[in-house]
Amino acid sequence: MLFRWLLSTVRRRGLLPRISATERQALEAGTVWVERELFTGKPDLDRLAALPYPELTDAERAFLEGPVEEVCRKVDPWRLGQERALPEEVWAYLREHRFFGLAIPPEHGGLGFSALAQSTVFAKLASRSLALSAIVLIPNSVGPGELLVEYGTPEQQERWLPRLARGEEIPCFALTEPNAGSDAASLTSRGVVFRGDDGEPAIRLDWEKRYITLAPVATLVGLAFRLYDPEGLLGEVEDGEGDLGITVALVPTSLPGVEVGRRHDPMGLALPNGPTRGRGVVVPLDAIVGGPAQAGRGWKMLMEALAGGRAISLPAQSVGGAKVVARVAGAYAGVREQFGVPIARFEGIEEKLARIAGLAYLMDACRVVTCGAVDAGERPAVVSALMKYRQTELGREVVADGMDVLAGAALMRGPKNPLADGWEAAPIGITVEGANVLTRTLIAFGQGAIRSHPYLGRAMAAAEADDPGELRRAVLGGLGAYVGHLLRTTWLDWTGARFVAAPGDRALRRSWQRLAWAASRFALLADTALAGYGPQIKLREKLSGRFADALSWMLAAACVLRRHEAEGRRPEDLPLARWAAGHALAETQRALDGVAANFDAAPLGWWVRGLLRPWWRLAPLALPPADRLGSEVAASITEPGERRDRLTADLFTTADPLDARGRIEHAFELAVRSRPARDKLRRAVKAGEVPAGPAAEIAAAAERAGVLDAHEVRLIVEAAAARRRATDVDEFSAEEYLGRAETDPPPDTTPETATHRES
Repeated sequence: MLFRWLLSTVRRRGLLPRISATERQALEAGTVWVERELFTGKPDLDRLAALPYPELTDAERAFLEGPVEEVCRKVDPWRLGQERALPEEVWAYLREHRFFGLAIPPEHGGLGFSALAQSTVFAKLASRSLALSAIVLIPNSVGPGELLVEYGTPEQQERWLPRLARGEEIPCFALTEPNAGSDAASLTSRGVVFRGDDGEPAIRLDWEKRYITLAPVATLVGLAFRLYDPEGLLGEVEDGEGDLGITVALVPTSLPGVEVGRRHDPMGLALPNGPTRGRGVVVPLDAIVGGPAQAGRGWKMLMEALAGGRAISLPAQSVGGAKVVARVAGAYAGVREQFGVPIARFEGIEEKLARIAGLAYLMDACRVVTCGAVDAGERPAVVSALMKYRQTELGREVVADGMDVLAGAALMRGPKNPLADGWEAAPIGITVEGANVLTRTLIAFGQGAIRSHPYLGRAMAAAEADDPGELRRAVLGGLGAYVGHLLRTTWLDWTGARFVAAPGDRALRRSWQRLAWAASRFALLADTALAGYGPQIKLREKLSGRFADALSWMLAAACVLRRHEAEGRRPEDLPLARWAAGHALAETQRALDGVAANFDAAPLGWWVRGLLRPWWRLAPLALPPADRLGSEVAASITEPGERRDRLTADLFTTADPLDARGRIEHAFELAVRSRPARDKLRRAVKAGEVPAGPAAEIAAAAERAGVLDAHEVRLIVEAAAARRRATDVDEFSAEEYLGRAETDPPPDTTPETATHRES
């Protein structure tokens, strides 16, 4: 009786969040992975320490070191930016070597690579050119090859997949509209089922899309639209319009009524991106991905595809960019001198370098672990969204730190600038495949709580099914779990989690324990928020965003600890692992403190702000990494050797002095090789044996004095010349500079403006 009354009260007062049909499809997409461990408040650390950590196969490694390496050499980023189009010979090479079929199974003409291999290919291509990487990424992602592999009919797969794998068809996926981005329920693109002249049902399509990558060069559009069947040709309809819901169809761009070719200009990158429009375009019913049986199920398809794809695509590009910055900034800091010493020795620069190296290690750990989950059959919707958000944000932070290290050399555009493309491209990853602002504040915590919480989803399902018995079990279970969170968190607070059994390396034992401690605090605070705010938690986006931050940083800490374990607990990598795990846990502490400081739901808010928060600030989960540890981490990219190469592995690298990055690498090698000779020269100057002055100018005097031999003098002179070239920037004549000025903007051809002009 009590729980029937409770059920009535819950439904009458709306004490549980209401879920729209679109939200429900998103919630049901994909699988629940390790995020459930964190929501329980008592994660299985042994399970986290044994998460899959995959490696490339021999065939995948050969492709990375062969065709991927070669196509990177064929692309000059500066020339590509000036010409604004990938050379035809590069397109031909990509087609020849099946770059557009990385994810397509071999039986359909593709390469059938693992998620890790796809990710590594995207990262390496991005380390040379983000535009090149994006051109390869899109056909291997949602649009629409992956959808055909997962949902296509045998006839569709046989027709389209081999052509996509060979690059005979260039696909794009069209979802975003002028008034519908993240709010897919607002799609105005529509298809209407009608009976054609031959008596067979067909679909008449009208759409207007924008921000569509590859649209200007696409031959096949994967189109998301709302399908209507007013005559009931596909079955019974519930209303006069016959709204069947969001549907995905394949539309050849050669059909009458399809408009492609116009372009957007995404941050100046040579990336084919633009609008696509269709008016009265007629396609058969079997153009629907999966056939007519999949009519109205397109949104679920997209959410399922994104659940895995977000873990592979954009995080890979961000990791590739971060590794490039680590390699370039570390070398540049070892080459560039001020006050007679390399700038790497200045603590302000060292602080930036530590963050660059530590975050590159952390980001790559997250990339490999989440790809391992996808390769193991998971479609971790929440983790994929969190990783896309976190990795792209960290990519932006890393390139910003790199810009600070290179200073003026990073600001002057030209073929000698090694970071400008990464700086300009960073906002693109932040925005596409779900803008980070909305992913952080609306999706990650809300979806994570409903899918991963041990009892919330059950309570919602019981209320919807009018099942008081199940509601009773869910409510009592939740109350018991809450008491458990409170007791466990109190115990961990008092003991500093020192009695938690920790797996793995003894040197990282405290990090494992702190992760368990963080999960307990997170679960307690999340349950308190769900109880205090109820369905209003959906509207408290700032609070939800901080919960998402905490969840993403805990996942990052787990990935870092798993990486160190999986890679054999290398002692030389221990500073990187300690820094990255410590940084992630300190950020978790900051996010949870932000939740507690802004918890204003009475009466629980008084307890959280007045008691929990002061105590948690006195007993923090973790503090930011110490300066001494930061010095060790910075040295990992300012000193040559296996550690630096391993941290920045699987990139396109070159020591070619004519290349923007190669000239810095070349100067770095010479700087290291000439270091013993320069040290001898410095001691001779200090002893008064050689007059003071620039090393290259006094080296000959040192040779005459017997301080240096001819080989050492040559090394010093060559290193000085290479240093000058490495720190040089581009300059243009007035004619060259003004000749690159932009022309007048094109006339406004949007439908609204065109209509206004005509009227």
